[in-house]
Amino acid sequence: MKRRTFIQHSALAATGGILLPSLLSCNTPSTAKPIGIQLYTLKDIILKDVKGTLQQVANIGFKELEAYSYGDGKALGLPYQDFISMVNGMGMKVVSGHYVTGQAFPTMKGTLVNEWERAVEDAAKAGQKYMIIAWLHPDERKTLDDYKRVGALMNKANEVCKQAGITLGYHNHEFEFIKLDDQVPYDILVKELDPSVVLELDMYWTTFAEVSALELFKKYAGRIHLWHVKDMDKNDRKLQTDVGSGSIDYKQVFAAAQQSGMKHFFLEQEYFTRPQIEAITLGYNHLKKIL
Repeated sequence: MKRRTFIQHSALAATGGILLPSLLSCNTPSTAKPIGIQLYTLKDIILKDVKGTLQQVANIGFKELEAYSYGDGKALGLPYQDFISMVNGMGMKVVSGHYVTGQAFPTMKGTLVNEWERAVEDAAKAGQKYMIIAWLHPDERKTLDDYKRVGALMNKANEVCKQAGITLGYHNHEFEFIKLDDQVPYDILVKELDPSVVLELDMYWTTFAEVSALELFKKYAGRIHLWHVKDMDKNDRKLQTDVGSGSIDYKQVFAAAQQSGMKHFFLEQEYFTRPQIEAITLGYNHLKKIL
């Protein structure tokens, strides 16, 4: 081979060596996102020491939080902006928060029916991306018409959210999948909601209701922006366990993240057999391995 030809081939090979990993990464969809946590996971300890508990969460490596307990301008007993400043100062951010409709709690402030505008204003000041309706009181979900009423309330609230640049969403439990009048309430509610209202899928409760998350990803493709990553005990499906120790195959779930439309996910756990901080550390490490 002539020297000039050798040099040209060598240069091409070198260039290919540089470009190949880049090209491969472009063709491989990445599901890697900051690992978040729903702070309700730590409800048994966080109110005893809000700052200390949040610092432990930050030390583990969590970057994104989903808040709970908002009411009357406060969360976890702190003025909302003070809570946000504390979180930000630890290198984390609140990207989402849980709220209720307020139909069963009419005097509670910061719900869909009482001072919603104030709640949205506080979330917007905090730089929050999502506001999620987290749970329906049993009196709010007796009939399909009740679910339609929730949909109408959420659509009205959504107009306020959109003006503030915030996305409204709904978080499920298992009861939305128990048929009423031979229909699935979850499907009725989603149909009632404006398409701009997104879904937060709780993987444990979906599995508990014997509904496939992967099938819901297909059915509501691109609309399931948020996930609750929580695991099911292998021996007792009524119990949750440390993420990565249970029966839910999260490698398979995360492989379908793009179809879901997932933007953020939050580790959550409500039942513990070990100290909470130890449990969420195990969950965080498992998620870091599979992402």
